[in-house]
Amino acid sequence: MDLNNPTTFHTIDPQNMLGHIDSLPEQLEQAWKLGNQLALPEWRNIDKVVITGMGGSAIGADLLCAYTEATCRVPIIVQRDYQLPAWATGANTLVIASSHSGNTEETLSAFSQATQRGCQRLAIATGGELSNVANASGACVWNFEHQGQPRAAVGYSFGLLLAAFYRLGFIPDPTNELKDAVNAMRQQQVQLRADVPVVHNPAKRQAGQLVNRWIAVLGSGVLAPVARRWKGQISEVAKAWAQFEFLPEADHNTLAGSQNPAELLSKTVVMVLRAPCDHPRNRLRADFTKKILMLEGMGTDFYDASGSTPLANQWTALHFGDYMAYYLAMLYEVDPTPVTVMEQLKKDLRAAGS
Repeated sequence: MDLNNPTTFHTIDPQNMLGHIDSLPEQLEQAWKLGNQLALPEWRNIDKVVITGMGGSAIGADLLCAYTEATCRVPIIVQRDYQLPAWATGANTLVIASSHSGNTEETLSAFSQATQRGCQRLAIATGGELSNVANASGACVWNFEHQGQPRAAVGYSFGLLLAAFYRLGFIPDPTNELKDAVNAMRQQQVQLRADVPVVHNPAKRQAGQLVNRWIAVLGSGVLAPVARRWKGQISEVAKAWAQFEFLPEADHNTLAGSQNPAELLSKTVVMVLRAPCDHPRNRLRADFTKKILMLEGMGTDFYDASGSTPLANQWTALHFGDYMAYYLAMLYEVDPTPVTVMEQLKKDLRAAGS
């Protein structure tokens, strides 16, 4: 596949995943506006929050936790499982269930527990069983319209949560930072679109460096969940194996595993994400970590997020990763939309019963 000939992309991408990536700044903007318009109870005694979801519906919660860590007045956890923690009970706990389809079995199970335990509940979905059971139980329901894969709705899964947290008084007004993030994404996008040739397109060039490589992505602070997003996009969009690691934690274990097996490590590329808002010690760790891995014979590279605020750093890095994963899919000549093996697993689970 010649990345300089984007007119051929549609033959591999008939469902237009590229269009979803191109429109992500607008989606984030729309989600914020929608989240400020939908009905929301005046919950005033919430002292802890659980956001339950899986995959593309959970990554928005990860991004929110990282972005609001320094300002949010209540503790938050993201629960990717069937059950809530034992302490998630009573009217002082808010459980937010995020499921793009509304039919994610883990999320439905956790939401049912929240109802049984008397928690305050907010369901976020495009419809499905989650919206039905939430309406029937008297919970707050936020429905949004989106045709496509959950991972392509990350603007909604984050923007709606951001609006809810602001309206509930958990965080300061993020309006100006959100506008800055959207503008920074659009400015960066000028270089990343499909019609920009490889020589001028850093996302295309980066994708070319990842072909036939084992990929690891490292990030810290607001970029820690972006490392997770890059891994998810590489796997779901390009159908390629990848892993993510968080700094500084990776320096306390993963770094020691940089010697064996040598044959595999020689085909590894480690992407280290950096942002101006990184903690100074994590910035230093990123430099030293990359140097050590490089000396061990592993391919390494930095990605430096753009923008003047932490939210802009987070979302420009995320958007770059989405484009990069898409171009990697084009190089592998795989359709970036369907996830056949995951759908087969869901069928097997349904056939096995509850």
